[in-house]
Amino acid sequence: MSRQELVHSDVTRGIATVTLDSPGNRNALSSHLCSQMLAQLTAALQDDEVRVVVVTHTGPVFCAGADLKEDPQRKGAAARDFCAVLELLWTSPKPVVARLAGPARAGGTGLVAACDFAVAVDTVTFAFTEVRIGVVPAVISVPLRHRVVPHALHRLFLTGDTFDAHHAARIGLLSAVAPPDELEGEIDRLVEMLLMSAPRAWTGTKQLLRSDVPSIADELSTMQDVSARYFRSDEAREGMRSFAERRRPTWAPHS
Repeated sequence: MSRQELVHSDVTRGIATVTLDSPGNRNALSSHLCSQMLAQLTAALQDDEVRVVVVTHTGPVFCAGADLKEDPQRKGAAARDFCAVLELLWTSPKPVVARLAGPARAGGTGLVAACDFAVAVDTVTFAFTEVRIGVVPAVISVPLRHRVVPHALHRLFLTGDTFDAHHAARIGLLSAVAPPDELEGEIDRLVEMLLMSAPRAWTGTKQLLRSDVPSIADELSTMQDVSARYFRSDEAREGMRSFAERRRPTWAPHS
């Protein structure tokens, strides 16, 4: 079976648009999608023609988080490449903008947090659903703890509650919110401002702003181990079974 292209990139006017294109599983973070995203982002950041990177998606969902249906033997590769993607986005010497026309869940929200800027339509929703399937938001906590207001993150991590785009902007996850027919205009305005910035000065300023943040690579490595431990737990196995069977897990109240 040939390997399908799940992430593709296009460069126009110095803007690399990296598109998640796996709508059949809501752009879930499968091992193939993560490895292809890592390759496309690496190529964009190494391309001297590229000044700004925009991360976007096809289909109605930006990213549904981990691919819970993937072969367990592939999950290690997915986790490793996902960590590398987050590190690449966070440390990128070029501006990275997330464009969301659809919702993000769990790991998908981590992708948003790792970008320099994020713009979403006002109908987009978010949630950290990990605790509801018996795991913890370990890896994505690394960029999120440096991006989102602590008390808000505390509540959202522990409840798994869904929140809207306007709340996401208030707590620091999103840079801007726009009606659906104004999303492209908002993205264009932001990208044009970024293109006006001197590249090396922009990179130096970003490094200045992140100077008090410890090594994200070390944090991600530690959190990857934590995540793997919880994914191997009995609670996680029950949580993923209940998710696949569309029922409540055994620990949840049953009416």
